[in-house]
Amino acid sequence: MKKLKPHDDYSLSRVPSDGKLPTWKVMVVRLGCLSCLPVLMLGTTLGYSLTFWQGVCALFFGSVLLQIVGWAIGNIAAREGLATSLACRWAGFGNLGSSLIGVVIALSTIGWFGIQNSIFATGLFQTTGLLTFEIWSVITGLVLTILVMYGFKFLSLTANIALPLFVIGTLYALVEILAKNNLADLVNSSIPGPAISMGTAITMVMGSFITGAVLTPDLTRFVRTGKDVFWICLVSTFVGELGFGMIGILMSHAAKSADLNVIMLSFSGVFGTLMVIFSTIKSNNLNLYSASLGILNFFDAAIKIRLNRGTVTLLAGIIGTVLSMVGVLSFFTNFLIVLGEAITPIAGIMAVDYYVLKRSRNVLDISSAKGTLPDKVETWNPVAIIAWALGFIAGIFSTDFGIPAINSLVVGALTYLVIMRLSVTFFSKKRLEL
Repeated sequence: MKKLKPHDDYSLSRVPSDGKLPTWKVMVVRLGCLSCLPVLMLGTTLGYSLTFWQGVCALFFGSVLLQIVGWAIGNIAAREGLATSLACRWAGFGNLGSSLIGVVIALSTIGWFGIQNSIFATGLFQTTGLLTFEIWSVITGLVLTILVMYGFKFLSLTANIALPLFVIGTLYALVEILAKNNLADLVNSSIPGPAISMGTAITMVMGSFITGAVLTPDLTRFVRTGKDVFWICLVSTFVGELGFGMIGILMSHAAKSADLNVIMLSFSGVFGTLMVIFSTIKSNNLNLYSASLGILNFFDAAIKIRLNRGTVTLLAGIIGTVLSMVGVLSFFTNFLIVLGEAITPIAGIMAVDYYVLKRSRNVLDISSAKGTLPDKVETWNPVAIIAWALGFIAGIFSTDFGIPAINSLVVGALTYLVIMRLSVTFFSKKRLEL
């Protein structure tokens, strides 16, 4: 019997042709990440402060924007076979810049791993009444960590099991709701709680999942074409986020509450609650997976040390588990939200560099034919760092104007494009090539 070993998963290399996977396998993993507890929670929150149709409009508009971001960045990965933090080296940021991106991604995703692990452990403790929250935190954290250590194959296996269970639990709750309530009455009912503006609602939709959109390459590097990426993003975003978000809105209007645990218990009992809790597995696996890729890229780019992905995953999982167990992360939620906003402008800068300026396309194409990484990479690009910082600041301080996540992305992208074009005019055309 062949012994299973932690898989490197092409963390610091291109995914080769024989490492590519069927589109449906990657689609199930990404669909699993968007068919989850946070989506239902987003839906119930929107439903509590909006009418049904207002909530649907906010979800639809936010989903369209996320689809665009996910496809643009995910297509780079399909073409080049590179994860987000690694692709940054040849898409604007350079070697040291990409190492900084890796650290930001790792801090953000480890933090969210810990928070979602706390939710997972709390749900099991409250539902079963067994053991303690701390013991459940250790059990759930280590189980998820071990799964992620074995790479995308186990992410796919987990999604294939957890996704159907989540769908069954959610649909069961929906059937119970419709059995006790008239659908037309729910759709046309008034706002259950205090109202919020449409701009705020769209910001909530974008803010909740923009980080996942930017990290799309961590998954789509395993498919072959941009067409595959388009369908993966389309199905996962509109079926996952829009579909289950709409169910959340209906739940909120039926229960007149924004508390998902209360809603699920009232309509589907312990079974539905457990299914929602276990949905955390799918999205939290990807948090840890992206964290391990970011850490590996940092050590490789900044310190020239190549670590084992299994070991890195284990250490990151232990850190997240310990933080969730001792309750420290409850004090850092706002920090993690701000940190997540720092990831948004990365997408705009990468897209401008890869699709518009095409600074590295020549070296990428040459190395792609050999199945290797380019042997040429700039140490760092100060323009990308400046644009990233300005985009980050724009997202933080534009809460009263437009959609902060989009403001951040657009400011980062335009700043990068303008300064790079000006540098060509006043300095040298070599700024636009490696």
